[in-house]
Amino acid sequence: MDPKVTEGGLNVTLTIRLLMHGKEVGSIIGKKGETVKKMREESGARINISEGNCPERIVTITGPTDAIFKAFAMIAFKFEEDIDNSMSNSTATSKPPVTLRLVVPASQCGSLIGKGGSKIKEIRESTGAQVQVAGDMLPNSTERAVTISGMPDAIIQCVKQICVVMLEAYAIQGQYAIPHPDLTKLHQLAMQHTPFTPLGQTTPGFPGLDANPPASTHELTIPNDLIGCIIGRQGSKINEIRQMSGAQIKIANAAEGSTERQITITGSPANISLAQYLINARLTSEVSGMGTL
Repeated sequence: MDPKVTEGGLNVTLTIRLLMHGKEVGSIIGKKGETVKKMREESGARINISEGNCPERIVTITGPTDAIFKAFAMIAFKFEEDIDNSMSNSTATSKPPVTLRLVVPASQCGSLIGKGGSKIKEIRESTGAQVQVAGDMLPNSTERAVTISGMPDAIIQCVKQICVVMLEAYAIQGQYAIPHPDLTKLHQLAMQHTPFTPLGQTTPGFPGLDANPPASTHELTIPNDLIGCIIGRQGSKINEIRQMSGAQIKIANAAEGSTERQITITGSPANISLAQYLINARLTSEVSGMGTL
């Protein structure tokens, strides 16, 4: 697993949802909304809480991966603080773990569990958190609850790994989180791209991929002054994009007098979409000065 992805190295926008009881929601909101306001400001993530008087509410956290991890950290530590406060008024001697329930599309639960439970076992062992995937879907839903419990630090590491699994699962399905370029220079490039969809939403353009879809070819034109950030030092970045996407990527030599280079991507539609996405993420990072991915 690439640690840069785990640490939010890919500057993508994710949406993660939590299922919370009313008391937990009250703790997150705080008096006059002060707690959730502070969480939004300090993490940089958007935190929305579903309306209604039902016993359970959905808390939606959206933002770049690093903002999501900060928001999760703040929620986990807030819940631990609540546990400490409740224990000071109780005779209990053992401290219960912090517990969060994620809402995950059932289609991704297989990736999270892994073959014979290998992936979920790896996440449990490497983070020290307990992770349980519900066998049944949530009422009137195509999603399942994934319960994470443990110390706040273990929970944060666990959420990071789950985010990576979700990104990988969407890469296979041809669906992606969105980088947010608001850059004129990339506008033309973006117009050539398959529209990407935030996690948790379906893409009509991908009705279901065949196990062996036919290979196809897609061409991109990249300005000469940006080609370096795609290739990387000694080809490190382009090799990384090839490995992650599974696509073949060829960069044409610079034509005399041309200010652009041709990139040819060959592979399945999902491979091509992922390669385009990774190239776009590199360009977005370079043009907006966000640093290397």
